[in-house]
Amino acid sequence: MNDEKQFVDGVIVKAPGDNAPDFVKAKLSFKLSEFKDWVGQCVKSEPDIEWINVELKESLNGRWYAERIVWKPEAQPQRGASSEDIPW
Repeated sequence: MNDEKQFVDGVIVKAPGDNAPDFVKAKLSFKLSEFKDWVGQCVKSEPDIEWINVELKESLNGRWYAERIVWKPEAQPQRGASSEDIPW
């Protein structure tokens, strides 16, 4: 897995306003042309992609941002059936 941060292009993340109710956790703004291009690049580099996972984070200087989380499950070793797996 690549350890380099992948910022989500075309997305601005802000803290909720002072008068926002408690259930509002963040404000997101999408610049569609940039966001569309970014998603297109993700699909181009990973043609079988079904999901894009993103975390909303706060930088050390207090700015909020969106970061793509790239996670792939580890391949599980295949094993054949043994006599212990058979119920009779």
